[in-house]
Amino acid sequence: MGGLDYLAANVADWTGRADDQLEAGRRNWARQEPAWGIFGVPESQVGMLPADAAGRRVIELGCGTGYISAWLARRGAHPVGLDPTPSQLRIAHALQREFGLSFPLVRAVGEELPFADDSFDLALSEYGAAIWADPYRWIPETARVLRPGGELVVLGTGTLLMLCAPDVDEVAADTELIRPLFGMHRIDWTDPPSTEFHLSHGEWFRLLRNNGFEVTDLIELRPEDGAQTRYTHVTYEWARQWPCEEVWKARLAG
Repeated sequence: MGGLDYLAANVADWTGRADDQLEAGRRNWARQEPAWGIFGVPESQVGMLPADAAGRRVIELGCGTGYISAWLARRGAHPVGLDPTPSQLRIAHALQREFGLSFPLVRAVGEELPFADDSFDLALSEYGAAIWADPYRWIPETARVLRPGGELVVLGTGTLLMLCAPDVDEVAADTELIRPLFGMHRIDWTDPPSTEFHLSHGEWFRLLRNNGFEVTDLIELRPEDGAQTRYTHVTYEWARQWPCEEVWKARLAG
């Protein structure tokens, strides 16, 4: 994990959310249908998961409490959940016991994957590595561990929301652009200290293509009518007009 000067702060941030994460994780493990993002958009609208997951080897990058890997395991996939935060993995282990479902959980970071080349058929991240790991490091690593023809699915904060997001915690985005698009990459927050990574659409395209991926879809999420969220950085009204989250889908050449 050398050279990741932001890792300790990010792990500390997520460690401080442990109580909240247990309850949120339990709710997501119990879902009958997967739902995505902070407004819980149903899988039937998003299509994040493969139509036939049975037998697929899957790496979840930044698995947190492990609920996405649980959804995939129930569909017959062979997931491995990876996360750098011990408290998140402890919650995931506890929920495995509670729900009677087991799959490997590994403490590691997306920038340095402890797996051999061509190990997986699908790599997936909902937030996790999608925003908490440096894409210029974790995308090449993901390309390495995916087999030729393997798929990458990433859900993170929408680019437009990041351009409008204030630096003050718990203040919702408005309609003013307050952050430049050009040069967007690393954003260091102060309360609590943590680091996120966000790229422009053009940079995402170039990064993926330079690592052998073909972009197959870009899905901009929109909350359902009347949807609610416990998060405060964006309102329902804002998210109904502009995408607060987006899904990138790509396939590795082979």
